Amino acid sequence: MAMLPNQITIENVLQCKMRGRVAYQSYLTANDAFHLTYVKPYDDPSGKGYQRPVDNKRCRDFSKYLSLGEKALFTPILLNASGNWEFVPYDKLRPSYGRLICKGQASVMDGQHRLGGIRLYIKETNSEINIPFIAFHFLDEEEEIELFDTINTKAKGIGSSLSRYLRRDTDDLSWIATQLIIRPDSPFYNIGTIIGKRTNNRHITLQNLYRMLCFLNKQVEDQRMSKEEKMAIAFTYYNTLREMYPKEWGDYKNSRITHIVCLDSLSMVGSEIVSTCMQNEKIDYNKFIKTIKKLKNIDWSTHGPFRFVKGIAGSRSLATDLSKLYMEK
Repeated sequence: MAMLPNQITIENVLQCKMRGRVAYQSYLTANDAFHLTYVKPYDDPSGKGYQRPVDNKRCRDFSKYLSLGEKALFTPILLNASGNWEFVPYDKLRPSYGRLICKGQASVMDGQHRLGGIRLYIKETNSEINIPFIAFHFLDEEEEIELFDTINTKAKGIGSSLSRYLRRDTDDLSWIATQLIIRPDSPFYNIGTIIGKRTNNRHITLQNLYRMLCFLNKQVEDQRMSKEEKMAIAFTYYNTLREMYPKEWGDYKNSRITHIVCLDSLSMVGSEIVSTCMQNEKIDYNKFIKTIKKLKNIDWSTHGPFRFVKGIAGSRSLATDLSKLYMEK
């Protein structure tokens, strides 16, 4: 922490209390934020540091996100002013609304990658940006470390499956994955979960389905197809497999066909099948279904030939074997 050669004033500040601690809410210009904040690295000589090294990729990703313009909303950074910021109300009638007189720097408890991304963004665009913040008036070093630990270990992210669900209106494959879970006629209706929490009955997450669809659509990424057309292809493919193996599809315990490693491999094979059945950016569904049905008489039992297949490498190896199988018939 360093004292500032010239104090900086922050206007339009709300003073509040959070669990007995005084805190401030407002926004900073990026230029002021860079002067007013610092990070305590985990290897700080004082022994009181805790922040991880900056991940440059995360900063670049956030800078790219900011390029979306008005759509690029983000959460406030969290600071500890350590008693270096003095609040002055504008008048007695509104004692919680005023300005901060900042004589020293505040430590960044949460938001160093956002600040890093903002630094890159304004350097590349020569623009300015306002940064929302919440600053505690004073936390001692132990309180600061404890809060950082809570934010980064106790707080749970929403998970990739729910994230895909939230993007269903802007991303085709997220929409298709969602439809495959919520449609009653879908082969994944009773075995898929949107929120990402697996149970004995619902063992396929929306994120699993999203990845399967990425494999399935790999050969037709450049085709001009609507999401409804992509949905029809996915539904036809997986539903035909379910109809071919109805008992195995519903028996997760004794059959591997709906285990993720096998569904990934089937999706990879499906991509090849889709590609062979495309004509003028349209799929020949008669040929498509006939080709899928060549994948018959496969032993999907948990004690069968695929019992040791694991991971993405296993999925790719299995896909190679299954491709040979349908091409030979």
